[in-house]
Amino acid sequence: MTDLIKFVAERSIAYQQGLNDRKVAPTPEAVARLAELNVPLQFWPVDPSMVIAQLDEIGSPATVATTGGRYFGFVIGGSLPAAQAANWFVDLWDQNACLERLSPVSIALEEIALGWLLDILGLPSDCGGAFVTGGCMANFTGLAAARHGVLARAGWDVEADGLFGKLQANPNTLRHVGGISLCR
Repeated sequence: MTDLIKFVAERSIAYQQGLNDRKVAPTPEAVARLAELNVPLQFWPVDPSMVIAQLDEIGSPATVATTGGRYFGFVIGGSLPAAQAANWFVDLWDQNACLERLSPVSIALEEIALGWLLDILGLPSDCGGAFVTGGCMANFTGLAAARHGVLARAGWDVEADGLFGKLQANPNTLRHVGGISLCR
């Protein structure tokens, strides 16, 4: 494993150092070469260094150089050296960050980062937050939080009473709460 990690590090360094010497967008030829990665599923072990070499030799030229200093495309971010290195390092940890019992360090780091976000946004320190897996889950989480807030303003404790009951018996209860219309 140590040799493989060194091999990946060497190729990663070469990729990063070459970003300013290449075009931001891949060439049509580089994109066409991606077809070479489409091989039948293999039922025998493959040398990991061969997999990495193939990914680097075929995949790296077909990347958009978003981490380089000349990328001015979509607002998708870029990576800072510390973030890039930390991401690679935590990938090596291979933690399941869903529970403190499974990864105390992941939960501690999440709580620290959430505290920083509260500071950045000027929010009270007793506010809650969470990191989610992507845009879809962020929207879902936002809708759930909004539903909770709207129901609370209507005098309904969704955690204690659920979504049915009083509201089902009187659907007009939530026609208009706190500036939000909830008409059917």
